[in-house]
Amino acid sequence: MRSNLFRSKISILTAVIAGFIALTAAPLVRADDCQERVAKADHKLHEAIEHHGPQSGQAAHWRKILDEERERCWSANHRWWDEDEHRWRTDHDWHDHD
Repeated sequence: MRSNLFRSKISILTAVIAGFIALTAAPLVRADDCQERVAKADHKLHEAIEHHGPQSGQAAHWRKILDEERERCWSANHRWWDEDEHRWRTDHDWHDHD
């Protein structure tokens, strides 16, 4: 009887620890995903500007994608990745930096 109680407590403790790890790791994955997606869109924007000009349709497309990715990061994490400065920013001010 006593060993069953001990096993139950260990099972519950294990489940709680696993849940805590899963919940705390999820924001890190999202943050890494945000950083990668913003960096890609920023790179594509710079390429479009270099090859087609700052007022081109291609540049406008990638500006829109970059804005959407930053907004997605902001909504999920209340921060966004600034690829030009290689750092996370906590102010919703990316239009000032484009």
